[in-house]
Amino acid sequence: QVQLVESGGGLVQPGGSLRLSCAASGTFIRIGDMGWYRQVPGKERDLVATITSGGSTNYADSSVKGRFTISRDNAKNTVYLQMNSLKPEDTAVYYCRTEAMIYTNTRYFWGQGTLVTVSS
Repeated sequence: QVQLVESGGGLVQPGGSLRLSCAASGTFIRIGDMGWYRQVPGKERDLVATITSGGSTNYADSSVKGRFTISRDNAKNTVYLQMNSLKPEDTAVYYCRTEAMIYTNTRYFWGQGTLVTVSS
């Protein structure tokens, strides 16, 4: 199985920056696409950005384009989300999700979530 450990959340003032990390560990053949989602209370979990194992990125949320950058370190099986120019509306619990090849099956795993609060 795969365990995902997230870190980097916290309280930041508007206009500030945070960098989230999510490290995958466990028993798997390889890690595939990785992504970040976010969720606010009472709403669905929304996709923010994804990155393939080859480094191709997609920002599903247009409100983060130009402010957030997703990246990964394949040697460490870790995905990052650099968040700049943070706004109060970015406040949410951020979850990472990864695709992993377990034997001959592709499965998806979630991190535990890390809270990002943007407030003065």
